[in-house]
Amino acid sequence: MASKPEVRAFLHEPTSTFSYVVWDPGTNRAAVIDPVLDYAAEAGTTSTESAERIVGFVHDQGLTVDWVLETHAHADHLSAGAYLHRELDSRTAIGAQIRTVQAHFKQVYNLERGFMADGSVFDHLFADGETFRIGELSAQAIYTPGHTPDHVTYHIGDALFVGDTLFMPDGGTARCDFPGGSAQTLYRSIQRLFALPDKTRMFVLHDYQPGGREYRYETTVGEQKRHNIHVGGGRAEAEFTKLRTERDATLGLPRLIIPSVQINIRAGEWPPAEANGYRYLKVPLNRADAFSQV
Repeated sequence: MASKPEVRAFLHEPTSTFSYVVWDPGTNRAAVIDPVLDYAAEAGTTSTESAERIVGFVHDQGLTVDWVLETHAHADHLSAGAYLHRELDSRTAIGAQIRTVQAHFKQVYNLERGFMADGSVFDHLFADGETFRIGELSAQAIYTPGHTPDHVTYHIGDALFVGDTLFMPDGGTARCDFPGGSAQTLYRSIQRLFALPDKTRMFVLHDYQPGGREYRYETTVGEQKRHNIHVGGGRAEAEFTKLRTERDATLGLPRLIIPSVQINIRAGEWPPAEANGYRYLKVPLNRADAFSQV
């Protein structure tokens, strides 16, 4: 049985985001993880150029994509999940706690009555520990909240796709001040990942090039345990919680959080057209508190 997936990373440089195609080389069955929709905030325009690179790669490699997997409802980029769902005839999936995030933001944006905060816009909601397959590869969804309440990590073969839980070791860990976030919870989620074998490959969602170095996206559990600047070297929970909480207090909201969340809780779909045939994203005025920890 194959245990080592092939992985191809795709960098979306405007948001420093890495999307992944991961596949079983024996069967060419695949998944796409955290795809990005191009969005020009100054003009309110979207493009599928970055997602089309993924589609082209899938076709060139002769892959069949079974899953479009989201690690969580992102705050810093818009998801191209719906586009890939249609282009590649794939199932969209996310963690079951997306319902919590949907319920919160349905109220914040005063979304249409027909929007159901039950996760049903996704084809599948993963429970913690739920297993699935990509060809002959074994895969598992691991609930890793803390950054957000809906966050999951995907363990596929010998590889972990950790979303925003961890950055590269010199980048530390994700912020925990979004609604439902918790530094203490993030620490405990990370310890679940650190319990895996040191040689387990780890692929991060973002890299912000600390010190101006080149982009990096792959590390290992062992490297993170030893060298992560926030949580490595055996740092205690209380110390990490203090460090993370103090750091989060200095951070502003992500530039694209207001448009991103509206799209991402819909599995990458746009809001329904209004009476004039156009679609709109909302900007809640003077509601920055709704995007912070409550």
